[in-house]
Amino acid sequence: MNLVLITALGVGGATVFGSLIGFIFKKMSHKFSDLILSFAAGVMLAAAVLGLIMPSVEYGGKFGLVITVAGIFVGAVCLNLIDKLVPHLHRLVGSEIESHNNANLSKVLLFVTAIAIHNLPEGIAAGVGFGSGDTTQALIIAGGIALQNIPEGMVIIAPMLAAGVTPKKTFICAMATGLVEVVGTLIGYFAVSVSQAILPFALAFAGGTMLYVISDEMIPETHAHGGERGATYALLAGFCVMLVTDVLLG
Repeated sequence: MNLVLITALGVGGATVFGSLIGFIFKKMSHKFSDLILSFAAGVMLAAAVLGLIMPSVEYGGKFGLVITVAGIFVGAVCLNLIDKLVPHLHRLVGSEIESHNNANLSKVLLFVTAIAIHNLPEGIAAGVGFGSGDTTQALIIAGGIALQNIPEGMVIIAPMLAAGVTPKKTFICAMATGLVEVVGTLIGYFAVSVSQAILPFALAFAGGTMLYVISDEMIPETHAHGGERGATYALLAGFCVMLVTDVLLG
């Protein structure tokens, strides 16, 4: 349990760490941030497949494939519904925040709430990984999610500061979004601990949410500024790093 809590704090703290970098480099080039986000996408892709989806098939027994496929699609559909209700970072940065020189409280709350809501399933995915009993895989999954949180934490700072939010409130908002991931990690862990019967579906569900985030949010964002080739190779590098890590630690 102590390891789960430390990991949860690490996953959530990665967003805060990214926000600190965002304060230091307020005008970081898109190409550099896109490379970081692409590498993180590759890491998350490997973590989703190797650490969540494949174990789901194994733990599912006779109906492993059916449970896994169903879980992947349910996870993706759930995030799709959330995305329709509360647009995520790559949409809000361009419309809700940057288009206003003086952000009122409702705009800022919408921005922070959107990030927090989308961070919850990522936290749950990290927690579910521990439910399988494979600590190494769980740490790899959590590491991939944490790595993705760093560039996300970086890119939320500049728009909020430009919108007129004070640095103190901006940092508090970043901490709040990270705290949601901590809560999500604990929820995921306790859910599968209470009932191991839901483990195969929970693993696939978490994998589906991660695949949705990668395809719908991370890859389009990294291909939006003209650096598609570099972003592609960065994604492949992230995937291969996680693949090698998984094999060597497996």
